[in-house]
Amino acid sequence: MKIATLSYSAAQGFSASLPTIAMPQCLVLVFGHSDFSDDHTPFNALQTQYPQAIIMGCSSAGEILGKRIHDNTLVIAVISFESSQLRFAHAVVHDVQESRYTGRLLADQLSGENLRGIFVLSDGLHVNGSELAQGFNDVLQNIIVTGGLAGDGEKFSRTWVLQHGKPVERMVTALGLYGNISIGHGSKGGWVPFGSAREVTRATNNVLYELDGQPALALYKKYLGEMANGLPATGLRFPLALSQPGEAKELVRTILAIDETAQSLTFAGDIPVGAYAQLMRANIDQLVEGAENAAIMSATETDQSVLCIAISCVGRRMVMGANAEEETEAVLDILPDTTQQIGFYSYGEISPYAKGDCDLHNQTMTLTTWYEPDIT
Repeated sequence: MKIATLSYSAAQGFSASLPTIAMPQCLVLVFGHSDFSDDHTPFNALQTQYPQAIIMGCSSAGEILGKRIHDNTLVIAVISFESSQLRFAHAVVHDVQESRYTGRLLADQLSGENLRGIFVLSDGLHVNGSELAQGFNDVLQNIIVTGGLAGDGEKFSRTWVLQHGKPVERMVTALGLYGNISIGHGSKGGWVPFGSAREVTRATNNVLYELDGQPALALYKKYLGEMANGLPATGLRFPLALSQPGEAKELVRTILAIDETAQSLTFAGDIPVGAYAQLMRANIDQLVEGAENAAIMSATETDQSVLCIAISCVGRRMVMGANAEEETEAVLDILPDTTQQIGFYSYGEISPYAKGDCDLHNQTMTLTTWYEPDIT
């Protein structure tokens, strides 16, 4: 496997010449600012240079390339595979209620002999991420599914996913990897619960109406104080931890929208009635430690070229501010020296909790690593 990375800005164009490829299987990964939905210039150039390649990508709340974080750019990885195979599938989500069906549809299209893993990129505003993940789980067994939901900075206005090399809304894409490919994954947060755990007493799918019988938005605003004026963006600093009675697994949910009339909160994934919800917060050291733990989970010993796709939540970046690159640096400090990293800040991360079925996560650093083992 050969990997080349570069960036693009509207002012300066590509940071380097687009590399040539010689291997039969090629993937071009692209993550970038939501405004590129109106500027197809770089996408046209990529399609011209790589007419036979799979071009896959989405909008972001910040772009990751190596140890650095960029804004208002595209970051690009051109990956040539020598001994593994790729297949690509996509589907439009017309309504959020179609999210689980969409996951099933894509999983069915990619199921096949020697399937090792699936990488998913989804619209970030019109898809229920936990239902999408469950759709993949309905079809697949013992297959690693990772990925993320597209971002739009702190605006929550529009997101895009590439279809046929063009940015479009309401799109979910999935890449199947087959044959001689080693896939690692890790997902950790670093957030710490505070305040009382409250029962979810009224919710529908990913919309939370009541906690302990009280209006959810009013109760949430009480905890946030003056920061409530900046909702939904400020809610990224205070996600909810969800747990089921008697279960050790804890999932984190981030706010996407609020409804003053209904006094409700809309999240990136489902909020089950009967679960217990607790506010969370973190400091920089805790979040960096979370990124380190994700890298430890996904790390492998190899001298082959490794691609690390880093998907971190926009809420982590808001908390870390100018120190956000500490988490991208921490990841590369742990992974093999042959690793190249690309990624984005997202509205949700898809990964197994530890192993097994995939879940939607929020406020995590989620890593996917690929390399082709030596078969000689």
